[in-house]
Amino acid sequence: MEYKYQIIFLGTTDNYIKRIRSVLFEKIRELKLLENAFKVITEENYSAEYKGNQPGYVLYFGDKNGSFKNVDLLQQLLLDGTIILPIYSDSFTNEIPELLSNQNGLKYSVNEDEKIVSLVLESFGKLRATRKVFISYKRNESSSVALQLYEALERKNFDVFLDTHSIKQGEPFQEELWHRMSDCDVVVLLNTPNFLESRWCKEEIAEASAKLIGVVQLVWPKHKPERFAEISFPVQMEIENFDYWDEDKTYLSRLKDDFIDDLVCIVESVRARNLASRQDSLITDFLNVGRKFGRNLNLQPERFITEEISSDKINIYIPSVGIPQSMDCHLSEELTKASSNYAKASVHLIYDDLRIRNRWLNHLHWLNDQLRIKTIGKKEFELCLKV
Repeated sequence: MEYKYQIIFLGTTDNYIKRIRSVLFEKIRELKLLENAFKVITEENYSAEYKGNQPGYVLYFGDKNGSFKNVDLLQQLLLDGTIILPIYSDSFTNEIPELLSNQNGLKYSVNEDEKIVSLVLESFGKLRATRKVFISYKRNESSSVALQLYEALERKNFDVFLDTHSIKQGEPFQEELWHRMSDCDVVVLLNTPNFLESRWCKEEIAEASAKLIGVVQLVWPKHKPERFAEISFPVQMEIENFDYWDEDKTYLSRLKDDFIDDLVCIVESVRARNLASRQDSLITDFLNVGRKFGRNLNLQPERFITEEISSDKINIYIPSVGIPQSMDCHLSEELTKASSNYAKASVHLIYDDLRIRNRWLNHLHWLNDQLRIKTIGKKEFELCLKV
């Protein structure tokens, strides 16, 4: 494949490049992407390998002594419009060159490796740019912890759904809740002793399983994990993970900060795995319906589906996790142009329309009349593919 996604490591990289590169290619494998579609570029191979007409993402590591490396390369990259993420240890002002003073930097810690890799893959359109998390909990048992998690994940740039904070007054509560869950990447479930006594909590887990949404299950101390989610990652908690509890150690009201930091890393990791699972499910369902009706559908290495209609016409179907947006339509067209040799193509986004609100489905149908790229919900697969 001539078209490459360029991950460029510049600056004082000695202590970082091996670790971040390892996490990057682990995520690429989880997402079932083509490893040879990604090229790692450093100062050593920059002049021979870098191509200004192909997408790139720069990780620029600052220097504590103010010895700024590769400033000349940064100037070229900025002119090319390449995204540059400055990464520093203690002080942005002291460690990052003036040339990048307007860039939004990231303070580095080992816990940020997952976040850095996610930013790279989001930039290339390989992970959703939205970072949506749904918190499921029983109010009378874990409201304070749910709010603490909400605030911690928001600080890490997640778009977090918490029922007491995320539904506007006047909206149909349950309908909006299911809609928002349909568009989330991960459910964080607070599995307290009486969690399953709540009808709504049980329905939220059933919904997550039906849509193959990854669940990070936080299991309360002395309580056992439940086997109720299709894709579940249990985290057994201990009393020592909490800062505050009552005399009987039954009401646990606040998690320790270091445990919260670890949890955010787990959510970041599960997000990529969940995306791969949901894409697989969409692809499998679409291919099965197509084969039922004798359609000649082929899964491409880039993870989209093609169908040759004639010598000069081809249909392309791209799986879209969550609720499609107009920006998804634009990005899909650009990515298809870049990663295929098809001059003429009809492009479609396929998605799971289970529990999406009718007003949004009507909006997607309206977009179909306005845009060249069309969307096809799972309930419409048979209608669209029937010969």
